[in-house]
Amino acid sequence: MGNVDLSKFNNSWYNPGSKIKRLLWYFVNILFFKTSLPYPSKFKVFILKLFGAKTAKNIIIKPNVNIKYPWFLEIGNGAYILTGNHNYKKETFDLIVNPVIIEDGVWIGAKSIVCPGSVIKTHSVLSVGSVFSGISEEGYTIYRGNPATPLRLRKIT
Repeated sequence: MGNVDLSKFNNSWYNPGSKIKRLLWYFVNILFFKTSLPYPSKFKVFILKLFGAKTAKNIIIKPNVNIKYPWFLEIGNGAYILTGNHNYKKETFDLIVNPVIIEDGVWIGAKSIVCPGSVIKTHSVLSVGSVFSGISEEGYTIYRGNPATPLRLRKIT
């Protein structure tokens, strides 16, 4: 992608919200989202909407989810983000849990699946019906297929 001149970096336009709002969300996030307690998804969606999130109907939000700024969050229908699986090699079929990290500006297409332990880097796109597993190579990349593979760089104008 070439060299980047960081001396020109300026994000003074970025406003993540008032300090009071962010502080209040910090505690709400810990209490209701980043916990193992199984609060009902409808309750969590209600709270997200109170903080300005836009969500589709009938979404499920499992325990131990970290949401940084819900007022920037939009969740549509049809994507599956999985953080757990089972160990098929063990007779006891033990649960395996790995976090999923979706960085800023990522677009997950409808009917796509993001597998446990995946990291999708900034402003990447996972196209419709794709299955992503692993760590994306770099940001600003469009991925497609099953398994999802890099298609091309995402150019934002």
